Amino acid sequence: MAPLPPDHIDTILAEWRRERPDLDVAPLGVLGRLFRTASLADAELADAIAAHDLQPGWFDLLAALRRSGAPFELTPARLLRSTLLSSGGMTKRLDRLAGAGLVARRPDPSDRRGTLVALTAKGKAVVDEAVVTHLSNEERILRSLSPTQRLALDDLLRVLLTDLEQR
Repeated sequence: MAPLPPDHIDTILAEWRRERPDLDVAPLGVLGRLFRTASLADAELADAIAAHDLQPGWFDLLAALRRSGAPFELTPARLLRSTLLSSGGMTKRLDRLAGAGLVARRPDPSDRRGTLVALTAKGKAVVDEAVVTHLSNEERILRSLSPTQRLALDDLLRVLLTDLEQR
């Protein structure tokens, strides 16, 4: 296998090795590449989702509701657990999604103090179109990896994620 061309992280590692040869900077290389890859991929995915008039963070919420199955509704707490989002700004996002006619809120009949968030017909149609775009872009982002490399990367990330989630 031919050597890989240097990337942005290689420059950072070389600088640290020059300045602090006493440190093992290998972990910085792994995590730096992971974070930079995630950041660049996220930006590309967000650009494509914007074509569906969805603001950042909206797709994840709509997709969580869609994945929940009919009647496509969840409590805000379950919705938060079903996404990759943080709790910060959840109410604001839901307000904006409701204002755009993509979700509706209603009282939770099983909890007098609770609320249910549900996809509207418009929200379901938008997320059904957007997920096709999203998956196509994820495929495009991963095109430089062979099927075997994808499986290996997926397995390695699962190991790391499982460990971090259990801490």
